[in-house]
Amino acid sequence: MNRTAPAGRGPAVARIALVGDRSEAVRSHARIPALLDALRLRDGLDLDAYWIPSADAHEDLTGFDAVWVLPGSPYRSESGILAAIRSARESGIPFLGTCGGFQHALLEFARNVCGRDRAGHAENTPDLADEDAVVVPLACSLVGHEGIVDVTPGSRAAQLLGAERTPARYHCNYAPNPRHLDLLRAHGLAFTGTDDAGEVRIAELPDHPFFLATLFQPELDGDGTRAHLLITGLARAAVDHARAR
Repeated sequence: MNRTAPAGRGPAVARIALVGDRSEAVRSHARIPALLDALRLRDGLDLDAYWIPSADAHEDLTGFDAVWVLPGSPYRSESGILAAIRSARESGIPFLGTCGGFQHALLEFARNVCGRDRAGHAENTPDLADEDAVVVPLACSLVGHEGIVDVTPGSRAAQLLGAERTPARYHCNYAPNPRHLDLLRAHGLAFTGTDDAGEVRIAELPDHPFFLATLFQPELDGDGTRAHLLITGLARAAVDHARAR
Protein backbone atom coordinates (compact mmCIF):
# COMPACT_ATOMS: atom_id res chain seq x y z
CA MET A 1 0.00 0.00 0.00
CA ASN A 2 1.24 3.44 -0.93
CA ARG A 3 1.18 6.57 1.12
CA THR A 4 0.19 9.18 -1.44
CA ALA A 5 -2.74 8.82 -3.81
CA PRO A 6 -1.59 8.78 -7.45
CA ALA A 7 -3.06 11.14 -10.01
CA GLY A 8 -5.34 10.04 -12.80
CA ARG A 9 -7.22 7.21 -11.09
CA GLY A 10 -10.72 6.59 -12.34
CA PRO A 11 -13.56 7.93 -10.19
CA ALA A 12 -14.90 4.42 -9.51
CA VAL A 13 -11.75 3.52 -7.58
CA ALA A 14 -12.41 4.23 -3.90
CA ARG A 15 -9.35 5.65 -2.17
CA ILE A 16 -9.17 4.93 1.54
CA ALA A 17 -6.86 6.79 3.90
CA LEU A 18 -5.63 4.47 6.65
CA VAL A 19 -4.59 6.98 9.29
CA GLY A 20 -2.25 5.88 12.07
CA ASP A 21 1.34 4.99 12.83
CA ARG A 22 1.83 1.65 11.12
CA SER A 23 3.53 -0.93 13.31
CA GLU A 24 4.13 -4.66 13.16
CA ALA A 25 3.35 -4.71 16.88
CA VAL A 26 -0.27 -3.69 16.23
CA ARG A 27 -2.20 -6.80 15.27
CA SER A 28 -4.96 -4.95 13.47
CA HIS A 29 -2.43 -3.27 11.15
CA ALA A 30 -1.22 -6.67 9.97
CA ARG A 31 -4.79 -7.82 9.28
CA ILE A 32 -6.01 -4.90 7.23
CA PRO A 33 -4.34 -5.69 3.85
CA ALA A 34 -5.96 -9.14 3.75
CA LEU A 35 -9.34 -7.69 4.72
CA LEU A 36 -9.17 -5.15 1.90
CA ASP A 37 -8.12 -7.86 -0.55
CA ALA A 38 -11.14 -9.90 0.54
CA LEU A 39 -13.42 -6.92 -0.11
CA ARG A 40 -12.01 -6.65 -3.63
CA LEU A 41 -12.26 -10.36 -4.40
CA ARG A 42 -15.41 -11.38 -2.52
CA ASP A 43 -17.46 -8.18 -2.75
CA GLY A 44 -16.16 -6.70 -5.99
CA LEU A 45 -15.30 -3.37 -4.34
CA ASP A 46 -12.57 -1.46 -6.17
CA LEU A 47 -10.40 -0.11 -3.35
CA ASP A 48 -7.02 1.55 -3.08
CA ALA A 49 -5.67 2.12 0.41
CA TYR A 50 -2.91 4.50 1.48
CA TRP A 51 -1.26 4.58 4.89
CA ILE A 52 -1.05 8.09 6.34
CA PRO A 53 1.18 8.49 9.43
CA SER A 54 -0.40 10.64 12.12
CA ALA A 55 2.23 13.36 11.63
CA ASP A 56 1.21 13.67 7.96
CA ALA A 57 -2.54 13.62 8.57
CA HIS A 58 -2.70 17.42 8.63
CA GLU A 59 -2.49 17.22 4.85
CA ASP A 60 -5.67 17.70 2.81
CA LEU A 61 -7.56 14.38 2.83
CA THR A 62 -10.51 15.54 0.76
CA GLY A 63 -9.16 13.62 -2.25
CA PHE A 64 -9.93 10.39 -0.44
CA ASP A 65 -13.24 8.54 -0.44
CA ALA A 66 -12.97 7.26 3.13
CA VAL A 67 -10.90 7.85 6.24
CA TRP A 68 -10.23 5.03 8.70
CA VAL A 69 -8.42 6.07 11.89
CA LEU A 70 -6.76 2.91 13.11
CA PRO A 71 -5.78 1.60 16.55
CA GLY A 72 -2.28 2.21 17.82
CA SER A 73 -2.49 5.08 20.30
CA PRO A 74 -0.79 7.01 21.68
CA TYR A 75 -0.26 8.41 18.20
CA ARG A 76 2.88 10.34 17.36
CA SER A 77 0.70 13.35 16.49
CA GLU A 78 -2.57 13.86 18.31
CA SER A 79 -3.19 17.00 16.26
CA GLY A 80 -2.76 15.08 13.01
CA ILE A 81 -5.30 12.46 14.05
CA LEU A 82 -7.79 15.14 15.09
CA ALA A 83 -7.26 17.00 11.80
CA ALA A 84 -8.04 13.82 9.82
CA ILE A 85 -11.22 13.19 11.79
CA ARG A 86 -12.34 16.79 11.44
CA SER A 87 -11.73 16.73 7.69
CA ALA A 88 -13.87 13.61 7.28
CA ARG A 89 -16.61 14.95 9.53
CA GLU A 90 -16.84 18.39 7.94
CA SER A 91 -16.37 17.23 4.33
CA GLY A 92 -18.86 14.38 4.43
CA ILE A 93 -16.18 11.78 3.74
CA PRO A 94 -17.08 8.29 5.03
CA PHE A 95 -15.30 7.74 8.33
CA LEU A 96 -14.54 4.77 10.56
CA GLY A 97 -12.62 5.00 13.81
CA THR A 98 -11.71 1.86 15.74
CA CYS A 99 -10.26 1.70 19.26
CA GLY A 100 -8.00 4.78 19.40
CA GLY A 101 -9.92 6.13 16.41
CA PHE A 102 -13.15 5.94 18.43
CA GLN A 103 -11.55 7.71 21.38
CA HIS A 104 -10.16 10.52 19.26
CA ALA A 105 -13.43 10.92 17.34
CA LEU A 106 -15.07 11.82 20.65
CA LEU A 107 -12.21 14.16 21.49
CA GLU A 108 -12.40 15.94 18.12
CA PHE A 109 -16.16 16.34 18.50
CA ALA A 110 -15.84 17.73 22.01
CA ARG A 111 -13.32 20.34 20.91
CA ASN A 112 -14.64 21.42 17.54
CA VAL A 113 -18.40 20.90 17.84
CA CYS A 114 -19.07 21.24 21.57
CA GLY A 115 -16.59 24.08 21.97
CA ARG A 116 -14.60 22.46 24.75
CA ASP A 117 -11.16 23.75 23.82
CA ARG A 118 -9.53 22.17 26.87
CA ALA A 119 -10.99 18.72 26.21
CA GLY A 120 -8.29 16.04 26.23
CA HIS A 121 -7.36 12.38 26.29
CA ALA A 122 -5.85 11.04 29.51
CA GLU A 123 -3.39 8.84 27.61
CA ASN A 124 -1.95 11.88 25.86
CA THR A 125 -2.15 14.18 28.92
CA PRO A 126 -1.87 12.05 32.08
CA ASP A 127 -2.35 14.97 34.51
CA LEU A 128 -5.53 16.16 32.78
CA ALA A 129 -8.31 17.26 35.14
CA ASP A 130 -11.36 15.01 35.10
CA GLU A 131 -13.56 17.91 34.06
CA ASP A 132 -11.53 18.17 30.84
CA ALA A 133 -10.90 14.46 30.19
CA VAL A 134 -13.21 13.18 27.47
CA VAL A 135 -11.33 9.86 27.43
CA VAL A 136 -10.17 8.29 30.70
CA PRO A 137 -8.42 5.08 31.82
CA LEU A 138 -10.61 2.02 32.21
CA ALA A 139 -10.99 0.65 35.72
CA CYS A 140 -10.29 -2.77 34.21
CA SER A 141 -8.25 -3.13 31.02
CA LEU A 142 -10.02 -4.49 27.93
CA VAL A 143 -6.81 -5.77 26.35
CA GLY A 144 -7.65 -9.20 24.95
CA HIS A 145 -11.25 -8.97 26.14
CA GLU A 146 -14.21 -10.30 24.15
CA GLY A 147 -17.84 -9.49 24.82
CA ILE A 148 -21.22 -8.68 23.35
CA VAL A 149 -22.37 -5.23 22.29
CA ASP A 150 -26.09 -4.35 22.22
CA VAL A 151 -26.89 -2.09 19.27
CA THR A 152 -29.65 0.52 19.08
CA PRO A 153 -32.46 -0.59 16.74
CA GLY A 154 -32.62 1.52 13.59
CA SER A 155 -29.11 2.93 13.98
CA ARG A 156 -26.59 2.79 11.14
CA ALA A 157 -24.63 0.16 13.07
CA ALA A 158 -27.73 -2.02 13.42
CA GLN A 159 -28.56 -1.63 9.73
CA LEU A 160 -25.05 -2.65 8.70
CA LEU A 161 -24.97 -5.59 11.09
CA GLY A 162 -28.50 -6.75 10.36
CA ALA A 163 -28.76 -7.47 14.07
CA GLU A 164 -29.09 -5.75 17.43
CA ARG A 165 -26.24 -7.63 19.08
CA THR A 166 -22.69 -8.25 17.91
CA PRO A 167 -19.59 -9.93 19.34
CA ALA A 168 -16.70 -7.55 20.00
CA ARG A 169 -12.97 -7.91 20.48
CA TYR A 170 -11.02 -5.25 22.34
CA HIS A 171 -7.43 -4.20 22.89
CA CYS A 172 -7.65 -0.98 24.86
CA ASN A 173 -7.12 0.66 28.22
CA TYR A 174 -9.16 3.85 27.70
CA ALA A 175 -12.85 4.67 27.23
CA PRO A 176 -15.25 7.65 27.23
CA ASN A 177 -15.62 9.65 30.43
CA PRO A 178 -19.30 9.22 31.43
CA ARG A 179 -19.52 12.79 32.70
CA HIS A 180 -19.21 14.17 29.14
CA LEU A 181 -21.61 11.87 27.31
CA ASP A 182 -24.67 14.11 27.71
CA LEU A 183 -22.76 17.08 26.29
CA LEU A 184 -21.71 15.06 23.24
CA ARG A 185 -25.28 13.80 22.77
CA ALA A 186 -26.69 17.32 23.05
CA HIS A 187 -24.56 18.39 20.10
CA GLY A 188 -25.62 15.50 17.86
CA LEU A 189 -23.33 12.55 18.53
CA ALA A 190 -25.37 9.35 18.95
CA PHE A 191 -24.19 6.47 21.13
CA THR A 192 -25.66 3.40 19.52
CA GLY A 193 -23.87 0.46 21.12
CA THR A 194 -23.24 -0.55 24.73
CA ASP A 195 -21.68 -3.53 26.47
CA ASP A 196 -23.44 -5.69 29.05
CA ALA A 197 -22.66 -3.11 31.75
CA GLY A 198 -24.20 -0.29 29.70
CA GLU A 199 -20.85 1.29 28.81
CA VAL A 200 -20.68 3.09 25.46
CA ARG A 201 -18.97 1.12 22.71
CA ILE A 202 -20.31 2.60 19.42
CA ALA A 203 -20.80 6.21 18.34
CA GLU A 204 -22.16 7.64 15.10
CA LEU A 205 -23.35 10.86 13.49
CA PRO A 206 -26.85 10.28 12.10
CA ASP A 207 -26.73 13.29 9.76
CA HIS A 208 -23.38 12.36 8.19
CA PRO A 209 -23.20 10.17 5.06
CA PHE A 210 -21.16 7.62 7.05
CA PHE A 211 -19.52 8.43 10.39
CA LEU A 212 -19.08 5.47 12.71
CA ALA A 213 -16.67 4.70 15.54
CA THR A 214 -16.24 1.66 17.78
CA LEU A 215 -14.18 1.14 20.89
CA PHE A 216 -13.84 -2.50 19.87
CA GLN A 217 -11.81 -3.59 16.85
CA PRO A 218 -13.97 -5.15 14.11
CA GLU A 219 -10.78 -5.80 12.11
CA LEU A 220 -9.93 -8.52 14.67
CA ASP A 221 -13.17 -10.39 14.03
CA GLY A 222 -12.98 -13.90 12.58
CA ASP A 223 -9.89 -15.41 10.97
CA GLY A 224 -8.95 -12.35 8.94
CA THR A 225 -10.16 -13.68 5.58
CA ARG A 226 -13.48 -11.81 5.48
CA ALA A 227 -14.19 -8.23 6.50
CA HIS A 228 -16.51 -7.45 9.39
CA LEU A 229 -19.84 -5.97 8.28
CA LEU A 230 -18.95 -2.54 9.68
CA ILE A 231 -15.77 -2.49 7.59
CA THR A 232 -17.71 -3.67 4.57
CA GLY A 233 -20.09 -0.78 5.23
CA LEU A 234 -17.22 1.70 5.15
CA ALA A 235 -15.90 0.20 1.91
CA ARG A 236 -19.31 0.40 0.22
CA ALA A 237 -19.74 3.99 1.40
CA ALA A 238 -16.30 4.78 -0.05
CA VAL A 239 -17.24 3.31 -3.43
CA ASP A 240 -20.48 5.33 -3.42
CA HIS A 241 -18.47 8.45 -2.60
CA ALA A 242 -16.04 7.76 -5.45
CA ARG A 243 -18.88 7.25 -7.93
CA ALA A 244 -20.49 10.53 -6.90
CA ARG A 245 -17.36 12.57 -7.69
